[in-house]
Amino acid sequence: MEMQMEFIRKLPIPMDLKKEFPISDKIKKIKEERDREIADILTGKDNRFLLIIGPCSADREDAVLDYMHRLAKVRDKVSDKIFIIPRVYTNKPRTKGVGYKGMLHQPDPEKAEDMLAGIIAIRELHTRVAEETGFTCAEEMLYPANHRYLSDILSYVAIGARSVEDQLHRMVASGIGIPAGMKNPTSGDISVMMNSITAAQSPQRFLYRGWEVQTQGNPLAHAILRGYVDQYGRSYPNYHYENLVALLDAYNKSGLENPAVIVDCNHANSGKKYLEQIRIAKDVLHSMRHSKDIENLVKGLMIESYIEDGCQKIGEGVYGKSITDPCLGWDKTERLIYDLADLL
Repeated sequence: MEMQMEFIRKLPIPMDLKKEFPISDKIKKIKEERDREIADILTGKDNRFLLIIGPCSADREDAVLDYMHRLAKVRDKVSDKIFIIPRVYTNKPRTKGVGYKGMLHQPDPEKAEDMLAGIIAIRELHTRVAEETGFTCAEEMLYPANHRYLSDILSYVAIGARSVEDQLHRMVASGIGIPAGMKNPTSGDISVMMNSITAAQSPQRFLYRGWEVQTQGNPLAHAILRGYVDQYGRSYPNYHYENLVALLDAYNKSGLENPAVIVDCNHANSGKKYLEQIRIAKDVLHSMRHSKDIENLVKGLMIESYIEDGCQKIGEGVYGKSITDPCLGWDKTERLIYDLADLL
């Protein structure tokens, strides 16, 4: 049977989009410097703490930019201890494959999908964040083939819990030239995550965007603990001291370069109870104080935060409130960042 797929239109290739929407020399310099600093933190040359923080999904440019300007003011006060990488996640995995899939699909969540407008919108958003605040950001690499639309402007990618077992995600992560955080799968199987890090740190040869490509391996691929769910859909955390010790043991047996973990304070670690992120963040720092080995292993936290607490349905129209997972509001976020700086 013939493929049941309608070809709507040919989209511009990443190289052409980058030419049409180029980044400035200023942004190139910012990215180069930030990439070096992040690498130094992950390799232990810099003892600052990474904070990957921002909205669950970047749903509208005005509110995201507002949030980033607020974050930049806080950055300037804590930069001796904390290195902030904002989350600007413009494509969202959907467990059931339906619903809002992010700005890449729908630049306006209340209008129809339009991926040509979407790829332009996400490139312009990342460019504006960098130009206006000096941040280069993190994205989830949901679609490996789309990474190159933003590859000259991102400083961090996460490989999600549903993607981490996928061969192509692992191989592309081995050649992106920036840190790749590999999340534990939704089942919580740490061996799967460790295998994904091994694959990402190894040289790979594969088919990518119509090319046969060769990578050198990514020594900055590392673990993200995000909690897990059992066969009944119940959430269980994996950020506790015992979990971190077990991960360190797995790293010691693996022979991997640059052992590192980022703890995701939301998702199954919090049971999506966004206020729990405050307690979880401080709990992780307590574990670090208890053991030098754990302190060396834990390189940072991931927190979902926006302007307003919680979440809303699409169409409710509350400015700066998440339309996907619930997020910590700005006032609580600002207080938490200062508290973390004090604890560090």
